[in-house]
Amino acid sequence: MGLFLAENDLAKSFMIKGICEFPFDFLGGKVYITTTAISSWIITIMILVFGIVVGKKFKNAKEVPTGIQNFIEMAIEALNGMGDSILGENRNRFVNYVGTLFIFILTCNLSGFMGMRAPTADYGVTFCLGVFTFAIIQFQGIKNHGFGHFTGLFQPLPVLFPINLIGEFANPISISLRLFANLLSGVIMLGLWYGMMPIFAKIAVPSVLHAYCDLFSGAIQTYVFCMLTMVYVNDKL
Repeated sequence: MGLFLAENDLAKSFMIKGICEFPFDFLGGKVYITTTAISSWIITIMILVFGIVVGKKFKNAKEVPTGIQNFIEMAIEALNGMGDSILGENRNRFVNYVGTLFIFILTCNLSGFMGMRAPTADYGVTFCLGVFTFAIIQFQGIKNHGFGHFTGLFQPLPVLFPINLIGEFANPISISLRLFANLLSGVIMLGLWYGMMPIFAKIAVPSVLHAYCDLFSGAIQTYVFCMLTMVYVNDKL
């Protein structure tokens, strides 16, 4: 994810920056460790550490939850509620995947508060997430409908096959582009503010921009991505 970067992109504003260059070329371009890769690694480590801490906490869970236990239980209940409303009795089959998606995407979207460039503002990241969702959708379609998964593309009329086929591939691309575009727009807005108004960047205005671009928009786009993932999966059940 995000390890490849054209050499002329390094000089552009708002672009992904290369941190370390490898001494070989790949497909005609140089290979870099980029800010996206570094941010993704940091976020992954943070999530793993958080998971270990929460796991130990729940080994000694209290009957009346408090603190972090209360927060986690509320988050799980909210996730289960969202799953029930879309997947119904099939919720438990996919809640772990959707929950993992939610945690990873939300942490990436909020990474701007930690001074990092959000990995989800790199289409290489959101596209991979879309591909994972696409693979699950196709697997469920074949598992539950067999050959009918393919013949269904000719319904209700055979002439609609091209449109139905495009629709199958458009779903993961659309959700990945939606997430990417919204996060990239926030990166550009904040980059413009910090770059063009460095003096005013020291006052409280950037905090408001971060609250909207990272917190509000980031949370909304996380919810939308996970909700659409469940909708697309549910169509194949």
